[in-house]
Amino acid sequence: RLAALAGAAQGSPVEVAGPGGWGPWVNGGAWLRVDGVPVDWILRDLDRVERVWQDCREGRFEVGVQAGHPLGFWSPVYAGEVAYGRILADPVGELAALRHQVCEEPGYPEPLRRALAEAAWEAEFSVASAAKSAPGGDSLHVSLCLARAFGVLTQSLHAHHRRWLLNEKGALAATAALPGTPERFAERVTACLTALDA
Repeated sequence: RLAALAGAAQGSPVEVAGPGGWGPWVNGGAWLRVDGVPVDWILRDLDRVERVWQDCREGRFEVGVQAGHPLGFWSPVYAGEVAYGRILADPVGELAALRHQVCEEPGYPEPLRRALAEAAWEAEFSVASAAKSAPGGDSLHVSLCLARAFGVLTQSLHAHHRRWLLNEKGALAATAALPGTPERFAERVTACLTALDA
């Protein structure tokens, strides 16, 4: 049924990864082309999204291994998708009710804001780990540690401002645009990462 729905939207047959087909967090979906526009059609388990939202309200989050998310899949993404998404169909109103909670009742939960902002400690730890590996020329470990450090900072800075960060794509520019972000944040991160080939 999912393949038929995707094929109808695209106007031609399409291969769909069913639930769990793309890993534990993204779940599945397809890459569609609708009216010439590329569309990522992503499946979500609404029961899981609701459980993650409850965790967010209590200041708990997970970072899971997930293909397509090199810095890991941060569970609050689910709440951010509900907050930023546009509901096209919701026959029983379940998604609208969840959106009301995410956007209206508490808004961005203070316990989650605190937990993600405090997670910034990992950035310093990652940089220290990179510094230990750099003299030995372990470029893979150094680059992974630095990318992780910068990724953690983008999440922490977004949380500090009560903004949802949905993934790594565009995260650096989005973080640089936040008020109070460290001066020349994006330029400094880019300079650091591009210097690694030296």
